[in-house]
Formats: sequence, C-alpha cells, structure tokens
Amino acid sequence: MSEVTRRYKIFTDFDGTITTKDVGESIFLKFGEKEEVEKIVKRWIAGEINSIEQWNLLFQSLGNVNQIEFFKFPDSIEIDKTFGNFVGFCKNNSIELKILSDGFEFYIKNILGRYGFSNLQFFSNKLILSDENRFKMEFPYTDEECTKCANCKRNHIIDFSSDNDFTVYIGDGYSDTCPAQYCDFVFAKNSLLKYCEINRITYFPFNNFNDVIQKMEMLIKKKRLKKRMQANLKRKEIYLAG
Repeated sequence: MSEVTRRYKIFTDFDGTITTKDVGESIFLKFGEKEEVEKIVKRWIAGEINSIEQWNLLFQSLGNVNQIEFFKFPDSIEIDKTFGNFVGFCKNNSIELKILSDGFEFYIKNILGRYGFSNLQFFSNKLILSDENRFKMEFPYTDEECTKCANCKRNHIIDFSSDNDFTVYIGDGYSDTCPAQYCDFVFAKNSLLKYCEINRITYFPFNNFNDVIQKMEMLIKKKRLKKRMQANLKRKEIYLAG
C-alpha cells in the first residue's frame, strides 16, 4: 500500500487516557464507600463479573446521593494538556479520530465541551434520571457474545474501519484489552501496557499525546508499513462470523 493511499483510523479510550484520572471510578470513590467500590472493580478486573454487572453493583452501593453534586462532579476533572495537540494533528493529516468509552455520556459530553472538543465523535453508555428520579443506565452498544465491556469497543473498530485502513488504538485500562487485540498499532500505558506485555501484543508506550504524535509522524513517513498479523486475523474472524 503506497503512502498516498494509506489511511489511518484512530480509536482512543477516554477515562484515564484523555482525562488525567478515571472519571467513572473517581465518581464512585467520591460518593460511595471506598472499600466496597474497590472490591467491585477488582471483581470486574478478575473476570468474576462483566461491565454491566459492575455498573449495576456500583450504583447499588451508592445509597442516598445528592444528584446535583453527582452530575456536577465532572467539572473538576482535567484532560491531558497535550490532547489538543493530538486533535490538531489528526485534523491536519485527515485522520479519523473516534472516542470509545465504557463510561457514561453525561461526563464525557461535559468534559469535551468544557475544553472545546464538542465536535469529536464518541460512543459510550448512557445515564439518565428516571421518572422516579432514580439513576437509569442504558447500554446501546452491548454485544451478546463479547460481554467484557458494556460498550463493545471491538465492534466500533470493526464497523468504522476496512481492510484498507491501518487501525490505531490508544488506551490505559482493562476495558482496552479487548479492542487492542484488533488494531494494527497500539499505544499503551498502565494496566493495558502490562496486558500487552503478558500477551505479547506489540505496543508503543506513551505518557501523553505528544508521545503518540511523535510516533505517528514516524509511521506516516515510512515507505512500507505492515499490518499486525494477529490483529488482521482476529478482524477477519469477526468479518466471517458476521
């Protein structure tokens, strides 16, 4: 594939990747019982419960919460200071950028809007207040077979890329371990980095989005670029199954 026709599709996690901390976890640590919250999250990471079960248990653990303060909490969350540089880089190079999150729309929309990134497309779970003034979760992007995450990031990667695209994934946590397996290039930190090392998934370590820009510029300049064989095979499995 020549450099002229080469196309990149970039998918990035939100919590702890674009933001400086995991927003969903921070909310429950703020308004819930710390030990109970940590126990639930550990059960999810251990594979004892799936993501939807985790969210249900976390909300059940809250008890009485000031809903105004709950929905205002994301106002205190900051993003990686270099993320704006990365958005500009993608725009200047005509690279599609999509945000995939297993968190909730209300805080993603809040934070992106506050920093002037309302135009970025993202896919997430939803949280609203019911007629009884109770928290109500909606999971529009679940997958019956791939149940690790409530929002199946793998499916978004398959839906928004083709055999002609080079796919890139950027993430830091447990919900990123599945989509990372389906992308040609992976940028990883924290628990995703450990997962890639254990499972022999080729990755680029990063601390911030300037690191991603630097490596992407090198990839773009390469005359020859190969897709990651294992990722290509896993994508083909999904195509054939569909």
